[in-house]
Amino acid sequence: MRSDVPQAVLFDMDGTLVDTEGLWWSATASVAGSLGVLLTPDDTPHVLGRTVEDTAAHLLSVRQAPLPEGDTGDASPAPGRRDGVRRRSAPQHGDQPTVARLLTEAFADHIRQGVRVMPGARELLRELTEARIPTALVSASPRSIVDLVMPRLGHAFDLVVAAEDTACGKPYPDPYLKAARQLGVDPKLCVAIEDSPTGVAAATAAGCRVVVVDPAAGLPALRAMSVS
Repeated sequence: MRSDVPQAVLFDMDGTLVDTEGLWWSATASVAGSLGVLLTPDDTPHVLGRTVEDTAAHLLSVRQAPLPEGDTGDASPAPGRRDGVRRRSAPQHGDQPTVARLLTEAFADHIRQGVRVMPGARELLRELTEARIPTALVSASPRSIVDLVMPRLGHAFDLVVAAEDTACGKPYPDPYLKAARQLGVDPKLCVAIEDSPTGVAAATAAGCRVVVVDPAAGLPALRAMSVS
């Protein structure tokens, strides 16, 4: 085997192995709407690649923004308005654990309707099995979501790190550092495969060599990866 072959390959899940980022966005938009919040492109860094808890906290921070001076809050803003005005008529399920649960349930409902495995994902996973290179799934999704998706991949990962497994999720390096530590490998000798800026930031901070997935091209073959 080449000396520059990674000691382990660490995979993000949503948007990398499976095409679920659109499903996550739709689930988040639905829950946001029930809070009186309309998602916009400005919300992307707070939604894609983030944990359920982080996204819940973001939605609540938007919903609970202070009223502008002189605004009594008597009238609700027009649908879709995002100018920092709190929507007083929004449903009152506004604590973070409840919103996180609603997000998880909505996402799970979308996944149960079917997900598409990204091009090249199964082929790369098969190559890694044949080459006896350890693999880890390092996801910002909760384990309940990971458990729904994994059977669709047909691969036995050596390790799964889900959102609950570290105190800080992506973009912090903790999930990737935990994966490398539990596999017994140096993060610098691992390749992390990611799709979102949040995930890339986490893997880079952990010291991994990062391969960014092009959704149109799919995942690369093993021969295209190195840690040199």
